[in-house]
Amino acid sequence: MPEMLEVRWHGRGGMGSVTSAELFAAAVIDEGKFAQSFPSFGPERRGAPVTAYLRISDEFIRVRTDITKPDILVVVDPKLLDQIDVTVGLKDKGTVIVNSPLSAKELKKKYNYKWAIATVDGTKIARETIKLTISNTAMMGALNKVIKAVKMESLEERLHERFGDKAAGNIAAMTRAYNELDMEA
Repeated sequence: MPEMLEVRWHGRGGMGSVTSAELFAAAVIDEGKFAQSFPSFGPERRGAPVTAYLRISDEFIRVRTDITKPDILVVVDPKLLDQIDVTVGLKDKGTVIVNSPLSAKELKKKYNYKWAIATVDGTKIARETIKLTISNTAMMGALNKVIKAVKMESLEERLHERFGDKAAGNIAAMTRAYNELDMEA
């Protein structure tokens, strides 16, 4: 892991990108590391594009700005790939993690990406595990598979705390996405 890992989440209002960044940061802090997460909203309405930021470090994080040069992108809504350039500022050795039914190889070719690509069909997984098409918790598992920042149990604890009785489906979604992630360097 670099000195500080910066992750930018791209989703839409109501899809849980902000919640996932917050839960991930809390799990990192639970394990004794440093993290911060915060959202960036355009027009605050359901369905509008939303960006959330997540920083992870072994040392205290002093910077408090938007993430303009991320190491990792998490794209919760794959439709955004055709609407905005989510890769703006992504570091040369960065990774794009996308909720998509396409394989990583197919997605890399379709968008002519030079970065490492990881895909998982988070929407399908969410439909099967939580009976909703909200894939944010699946994408937490995908992110953790790529960056290996925390133990899955730490994320599970945070999901229990946040979702209570509905945590089991979200944990199943996160675990499946972790296990089903497809990577292409």
